[in-house]
Amino acid sequence: MNFAIFDPSNTKRKAIMAMADKEKNMLSRRLANAYLSSVTSIALVLLLVGAASLLLVNARNISNCFKENMTVSVMMKQQVGDEEAAACMAEMEKEPFVRRAQLVPRSQGEAEMKALLGDDFLDVFESSPIPVSVELSLKADYVCADSLKTVCSRLEAMPQVEELVYKRSLVDKLNSNLSKVSMVMAVFIALLLFISYVLINNTVRLSIYARRFTIHTMSMVGATRAFIRRPFLVQALFQGICAALLATLMLVALLFVVRGEFPQLFAIFDLNMLLLTFGIVLAAGALICVSSTFLVVNRLVSLRKAELYY
Repeated sequence: MNFAIFDPSNTKRKAIMAMADKEKNMLSRRLANAYLSSVTSIALVLLLVGAASLLLVNARNISNCFKENMTVSVMMKQQVGDEEAAACMAEMEKEPFVRRAQLVPRSQGEAEMKALLGDDFLDVFESSPIPVSVELSLKADYVCADSLKTVCSRLEAMPQVEELVYKRSLVDKLNSNLSKVSMVMAVFIALLLFISYVLINNTVRLSIYARRFTIHTMSMVGATRAFIRRPFLVQALFQGICAALLATLMLVALLFVVRGEFPQLFAIFDLNMLLLTFGIVLAAGALICVSSTFLVVNRLVSLRKAELYY
C-alpha cells in the first residue's frame, strides 16, 4: 500500500510559483490596460488633429464653393426672345470664366413677379416689362473685383445684353471674410497641434515614467543610451501608428455621418485631400510619440537613483 509523502517545501514552492504567476498575469493585464488607455487617449487627440487638417487641406475647395454659388444675372434687351437668348447663352458658355449658365425665359420671370407683386401687376403695362435673363455661375478664380470688371466688359459687349446685375459689396465681403477665416483657421490649427503635442507628450511620459527603475537598472549594468532607447522607440512608433489608425477609423466614421446629414458639404471634399489628411494623422501620431519617447527616456537615463523617487 502506497502512502503519499507530504513535502512541505514542495507545497510551499508550488504556492510561491502560483502566486508569482498570478502577479505576473495581473501585471500583464495592468500593462495591457495602460497601453490600451494610452493608445485611446492619443487617438482622440489625433482625431482633433485630423478634423482640423481636413478643414485646412480643403480650405480652398470650401472657399471655391462659396464663390461659385454667387450668381451674375445677365439681363437681355427687351426685344430679345427666348431663342435668341438661348443662342447668346451658348456663346457665353464658351467663355473661360463661365462655370454654369441657366436660361430664365420671359414666362418664368413673369411667374416669379406675379408671386411677388400679385396676378394683376402686368395690367398697368402695354407689354411685358420682364426681360429674358441668364443666370451665370462664374469659376472661383474670377470672383474678385479685378476679374469681375473684365468679365462684365466681355459680357456687356454682346449685342443682346442690356445690363449685368450682381452684388459688388457681397463679392468684396466674401473675399475679405474668406481671408480672415483662413487666418483664424491657421492660428487655430497651430494652437491645436501644440496642445496635441503637449497632451500626447504627457501621456507618453506617464507611460514610460512607470518603468523608470527598469531604465535605471539597464543603465547601471552598462547599457548605452541607444540600446536603452531602442525598444522604447520601437514601441512608441507602434503605439503612434495604432493610435493614428484608430483616429483614422473614427474620422472615416465621422465623415460618413456628415455625408448622411450634409451631402453638399461632403461633396466639397476631394479624395486626394482626404488621403493627404490620413497621411498627416499617421505622420503626426508616429512623430509625436517617437519624439516624446526620445526626450523622456534621455531624461530618465540621466537621473540619479535618489531622483527616481520624486
